[in-house]
Amino acid sequence: MTRQSTGNGIFPTTQWSVVLDAANTDPALAGLALERLCSRYWYPVYAFVRQRGHRPHAAEDLTQGFFADLLARRAFERVEPARGRFRSFVLASITNYLLNQHDRARARKRGGDYRLISLSEAGAEEMYRHEPVDQQSPEKQFERRWARVLVQRVFDRLREDAEARGNATLFRALQPWLTSDPETGACQRLAAQLGMEPGTLKVALHRLRRHFGEVLRSEVAHTVREPEEVEAEIRHLLAVIAE
Repeated sequence: MTRQSTGNGIFPTTQWSVVLDAANTDPALAGLALERLCSRYWYPVYAFVRQRGHRPHAAEDLTQGFFADLLARRAFERVEPARGRFRSFVLASITNYLLNQHDRARARKRGGDYRLISLSEAGAEEMYRHEPVDQQSPEKQFERRWARVLVQRVFDRLREDAEARGNATLFRALQPWLTSDPETGACQRLAAQLGMEPGTLKVALHRLRRHFGEVLRSEVAHTVREPEEVEAEIRHLLAVIAE
């Protein structure tokens, strides 16, 4: 099941396309792909549940229960392919789950019996408590957290690559400029601090930004169905972060 891209190369078979394509033919394969996606994007769900008024322990149980419920009910089999962005699917699903979740004890039991994700309540709550005050709706904040989690995954991959190449210091210095432009004179000042020529630093930044774009597209591709959706999803998520 290989997908041709609209440009050069191949659009890879990714987790969300596997879920949608295999849902009715190979539920086991679809379930495995869904688990992988859920393990990446649990935090926006946890924070969304907290914003709905649930205490930390209850939010952990409900988050675990929600993801387990997705697999138990094979809800992904009913996703319309034309409307199949994973981000939108998760937001609609967790909203409905909380509306229908009258028996909290049932959620705890499911979450306790099926540890779909490695969710540390202390770690999740620490992240939640250190978030800045935001007056946007829980739905808008869900999208912003989703975007930040995705971009952080890209940063983590780039950092690991830089460490393997012995370029960790340079990566840490350039990372803030991957999503925003440096101020006037900033490149010259940083080059002096690192003992580099300004031109060499600018070339390194250009290459790192290009690599950032490649890895970002790879991560986003896992959450959409078709290659044509990747660029639109990137524009949407970066706009959400910038709001």
